[in-house]
Amino acid sequence: MDRFDSLQLFTRIVELGSFSRAAAALEIPRATATHAIKQLEARLSTRLLDRTTRQVRPTLDGQAFYERCVQVLNELDDAESSLQHVAANPRGTLRVDMSSVHAAHIVLPRIDDFRHRYPGINLVVSSGDRLIDLVREGVDCVIRAGIPKDSTLVARRLTSMPQLICASPDYLTRFGMPGHPDELQSHQAVGFFSSGNTVHYGLDLVVDGETRSYMAGGWMATNDAENYSVCALRGCGLVQLPRYRVEDHLRAGRLVEVLDQWKSPDMPLAALYPYHRQLSPRVRVFIDWLARIYEERFGAPAKAPPTVQKP
Repeated sequence: MDRFDSLQLFTRIVELGSFSRAAAALEIPRATATHAIKQLEARLSTRLLDRTTRQVRPTLDGQAFYERCVQVLNELDDAESSLQHVAANPRGTLRVDMSSVHAAHIVLPRIDDFRHRYPGINLVVSSGDRLIDLVREGVDCVIRAGIPKDSTLVARRLTSMPQLICASPDYLTRFGMPGHPDELQSHQAVGFFSSGNTVHYGLDLVVDGETRSYMAGGWMATNDAENYSVCALRGCGLVQLPRYRVEDHLRAGRLVEVLDQWKSPDMPLAALYPYHRQLSPRVRVFIDWLARIYEERFGAPAKAPPTVQKP
């Protein structure tokens, strides 16, 4: 293993806290990773990592060396990406995480176009709505709806998705059609939680030029975007979600839009990635491609973000 590869390996071990996970991320045997780090420590005449049965952590010297390695690797990425043929034909494995709804309905139906444009990139796509630790889990970028809360990540806005509030005809027969946002407090809503155990039953509308949150009751909550709309179909309560998710149900009469006299705030969608990956050609071309397909579907992102986060 050459010096460049050993520096890449060392930074991944520090970031993932594991020889095995780092070796898997770089697609090399664990024994090769162990031998390479021993050689690196011997060449530098210092111990870089503290190894235990549960975790691997950098020593004080190792942490200082890691920070310098990140700078060196970023500069190398910058130099490589400045070469037109490298930037236009990136290679390697790209790990991406996104909601299963976005994967199934927007991204993967167009993925053959991405492969045609960039045949040197191998994609590994995981799906979920939970917040993940990109560095520790070895993910290059994630696609998330709502306002990014992690200031340690770079966020690029992809689009703003129109939203609406809707419910099933059965629910509206039982609880009535709300005629004003103030009536929402006497209604039921399906709750959603994206991390932890905090369930949000609020519904947000633009009233007199500003976004206001109205709290409803509720007995059902989920952390899965697909299940959120299923709960609405089964009469569990009102839901607020991007319009594209329920267009077929609205046309078929399985769901009915409510309070359409008041606009729901648009839902922002962003690609997030760690600062030290911001110059990666693989990440750059994938996010550029995502921005194009989302803009074709929803239009360019709004300049001012709304104030809430939902599935």
